[in-house]
Amino acid sequence: MNTAPVADVSAIGMTITLVMGVLLILVPRRYAFVPIMILCCYMTMGQAIVVAGCHFTMIRVLMLFGWGRLLLRGEGRALRWNQLDTIIMVWSACSFVIYVIMWHDLDAIVYKLGAIYNAVGFYFLFRMLLRTVDDGIRIIKITALTVVPLAGLMLLEKSTGRNLFAIFGGVPEITLVRDGVLRCMGPFAHPILAGTFGSNLVAFFVCIWRRGISNKLLSAVGVSSALIIAISSGSSGPILGAAIAVIGLCIWPLRSHMRQIRWAILLTLLALQLVMKVPVWFLLARIDVFSGSTGYHRAMLIDRAFANLGDWFLIGTKSTAAWANEDQGLFDVTNQYLVVGKEGGLLCMLLFIWIIVRGFRYVGLALRAAQTEGEPFNRQLYIWALGATLLAHTVTYLSVSYFDQNFVTWYLLLAMIATAQESYLRRNARPKTVPSSFHEDLNSLVLVETR
Repeated sequence: MNTAPVADVSAIGMTITLVMGVLLILVPRRYAFVPIMILCCYMTMGQAIVVAGCHFTMIRVLMLFGWGRLLLRGEGRALRWNQLDTIIMVWSACSFVIYVIMWHDLDAIVYKLGAIYNAVGFYFLFRMLLRTVDDGIRIIKITALTVVPLAGLMLLEKSTGRNLFAIFGGVPEITLVRDGVLRCMGPFAHPILAGTFGSNLVAFFVCIWRRGISNKLLSAVGVSSALIIAISSGSSGPILGAAIAVIGLCIWPLRSHMRQIRWAILLTLLALQLVMKVPVWFLLARIDVFSGSTGYHRAMLIDRAFANLGDWFLIGTKSTAAWANEDQGLFDVTNQYLVVGKEGGLLCMLLFIWIIVRGFRYVGLALRAAQTEGEPFNRQLYIWALGATLLAHTVTYLSVSYFDQNFVTWYLLLAMIATAQESYLRRNARPKTVPSSFHEDLNSLVLVETR
């Protein structure tokens, strides 16, 4: 097999990546996320090196530098394995095996190895770099500064109709227009994904609003930048995602009643299912923030997935085009849950949902521990913001699948949740020190008994 690399990367793209890679190795651990976030925000997926059919985008190349750092500095030894780590590994392995069984060709192996490279590589890179809740809060502050220029470039694209990131390839130079609305995408693979990137950061930036002018200013700048990115995309999904994140934050005063809230949501959906003439997921068809939204297509995807369960539940399906009753274009699966099911069957979909459920569980455990230990309000709010952001991703996955650099922020979020829960678990597992007075009393008792 020919393994000679085929370059599809510009000199400026490679230069930026190498500079970020060197910085990733050299900077202190607390700033190791800066190069990753910079490349995630300002490099398209169009820059790639192809080796034996494997596409190494610049963000994938940067991951190699990150793992090189772990090996050189021995920072991976701090990892403590938990259940979320196990579920992600099992999900990745099952996705690979089932997909290869379905397609049984080399291209399937290469494709799924790339997916595992992204998932396992970035998730565990972040798990090993993150140690404490304070590390997570620092990442949010770094990201708040990083996205400010991106918001400015999105505004420039909105006003000119031209995407400056086209110089890197992978995105069109002329901004997409739908029903007269400019749909800016910046360095991302689709306008919806650009907006999703911004909307999934809103809860993060709100949670750093604390005492002090600098923190409040940083929070305001971050939230404004995230909303600009979301709105500039001209897509309804990101606006809904941002709204869900804000609602999740607003439930903070009711945090001790989450069990009742979950039951209320479930019962409400069941009641709607009983009174509506169509299934409850057709509520997606009514969401239309911007003209031309395709909520009906997303509702039909879910509807036809249930109707054709026998076609994909075992090992997935090669195509969903046959699901359509008419010419509905259901080959375009704009739903992350259904993408996972299409490529890995019902088992992989359930494992993916289990990852999300376990994430919410860890948020609850970490918050409970933080409250028990009397942690400062800002740390408790940070943990709650992790849950609100996970909720935003969970809802967003109903309308889009992440096929660009958005997967980086997804695995970063899961690593932040796992680290928050693990840090409190480790703290509670420390052996309790016995007061010296207890030893003195014990010694006295022993002397009395021996006399």
